[in-house]
Amino acid sequence: MDDDLAELTRLHRDGGLAAHYPRVRGLLAELTGDSLARAGRLLARLDPDDVLAAHPATPAPLLALTGHGTLTGAVPALTAELARHGLPARIRLSPFDSWVFDLVDPASELYAARPGLVLCLLDAAVVTDDLPTPWGADDVARVLEEKLGLLERAAEVCATAAPGATLVLNTLPLPQETPAQLLDLRARARLGALWRRAEARLLELSDRHPHVVVLDLQPLLAQGVAVRDVRQSVYARAHLSDGVLARYAREVGHLARLSTGGAKKVLALDLDNTVWGGVLGEVGPDGIETDGGYRGEAFRRFQLVVRQLAAQGVLVTAVSKNDLEPVEKTLREHPGLALREEDFVRIRANWRPKHENLAELAAELNLGVDSFVFVDDSSFERGLVRRELPGVAVVAVGEEPALHPERLLEDGWFTARELTDEDLVRPARYREERDRQDFLHTFDSLDGYLRELDTTVALAPAAPEEYARISQITLRTNQFNLTTRRLQPADVRALAADPAALVLGVRAADRFGDHGLVGAVLLRQDGEALTVDNFLLSCRVFSRGIEQTVLHAALRHARDSGLREVRAAYRRTPKNGKVADFLPRGGFTATTVTEEETVFRHDLAELPEPAAHIRLTARFGRAPGEGDTP
Repeated sequence: MDDDLAELTRLHRDGGLAAHYPRVRGLLAELTGDSLARAGRLLARLDPDDVLAAHPATPAPLLALTGHGTLTGAVPALTAELARHGLPARIRLSPFDSWVFDLVDPASELYAARPGLVLCLLDAAVVTDDLPTPWGADDVARVLEEKLGLLERAAEVCATAAPGATLVLNTLPLPQETPAQLLDLRARARLGALWRRAEARLLELSDRHPHVVVLDLQPLLAQGVAVRDVRQSVYARAHLSDGVLARYAREVGHLARLSTGGAKKVLALDLDNTVWGGVLGEVGPDGIETDGGYRGEAFRRFQLVVRQLAAQGVLVTAVSKNDLEPVEKTLREHPGLALREEDFVRIRANWRPKHENLAELAAELNLGVDSFVFVDDSSFERGLVRRELPGVAVVAVGEEPALHPERLLEDGWFTARELTDEDLVRPARYREERDRQDFLHTFDSLDGYLRELDTTVALAPAAPEEYARISQITLRTNQFNLTTRRLQPADVRALAADPAALVLGVRAADRFGDHGLVGAVLLRQDGEALTVDNFLLSCRVFSRGIEQTVLHAALRHARDSGLREVRAAYRRTPKNGKVADFLPRGGFTATTVTEEETVFRHDLAELPEPAAHIRLTARFGRAPGEGDTP
């Protein structure tokens, strides 16, 4: 870790940080505590425009930071956490204690900057500073009500003044000094109840306002993080400690990562001394620690945590240096294991380097390696994966299995803005994909396989209950994504309400099961032209003819509606090269080419043929059964 910080310092001293910014993520990967804080202070001196000039394709979300008290200490922490995800920090810091003016005035400079994340960082002093002297629980109740009313108003204004932005609020940990000023224990209890009810109402804001995220800081107190440094609070009006700011910044870093399409989907687990105690090849199935004794119970607890993640859509895989047959037999038959063979979507047990297995798993699952989180007790294996596959998030577990769950969960790699029904069934669908692969191997040609797969596709306007999933597709799909325009659920809802726009969902199924909602087509009518704002398809299903069939349906709809042309654009990113030729193959002609994007036009004179093996039904805003495309 010291070497990594020293290298970061050298790059800064030599003026090479901007040029070598892609390396920064790896240099920060194992830094913690004071070392990460020092790195953040160093990186905060870097001009993000210099990074973007050297690496123009780098995502760089704009964060607006406002709140109560002095917030300058949050900037280095946020800078470091964004850099851990490869994101240069563009942070607009508001003047001291200006959060009310920033958030309740639709014409404020904060909204004019068009940030992607609006951070309103509050603390308990936002309430206690407004208390009279002397004060009682009733005074606290009054001020809490006023502040909650302001935050409710801020949520409403943000939705209209900054469409597409996420407003990030936080709970207000209460320092012991405040209740201790009340000598009556019943009064203290009443204050605690008032405060907790107010925080509960604050947390519930996100239920009423989908664009609002409320970060709960209370769990930090249970981990022993100090709420504040008294001297910083009194002398500098900085009311949250560096420890709280660091953990807050970590959560914001993950929100920024999600907003740029950096979702993690796969948990790749080492087995020996990670999932169970001992080396299977040396001690045999009867000798591994998994349910008997205190260490065995610790490993079992870790397995239960993994199952909990899998139940919420995380794809669990095994990557182990073992022979495959005893691994599969142990996972299938060992009575003490909570994790079973069927809980894994893929198992890789062999003696090859683990980074090679991870790369092959990514190809087999049709996912980028940057979708993976790798957990291993071996520093050698972790270092090799980090060096060879820098996009993989690497989690270190040590010799104490009781700490495995904490190590896995503390960074929140699988945090999501909102889980959908599609998330909950994702592992089952990837297991079905394994059956499809086995089925493919029985055919001499891909055409024969696709014909027998019996794929059906339904293209139709998205229902309100599907908006969250459509948003998720725009946020998480990187490969088959023409423009990588990211949409929050509120953005999808606004598009669906626009009379000139059409938000179409793509559903697919075949002989092995229902794929669910796997794609989206966003259309807009501009006079006599139809514009494709975006076309997205899940990595699970492209290259099966679905994309060309859906494109044919959209073009046919435009021609049947009397329109003269269809326009679309392809915006190149480091991850969507697979669709670079999608529009030309569909008969589109390039009209404008720049470094950032290529604009295409289709004159509708000759439509591309749909895939013969796909059975399609398409509906463009009409009642079911009216004008369906056969």
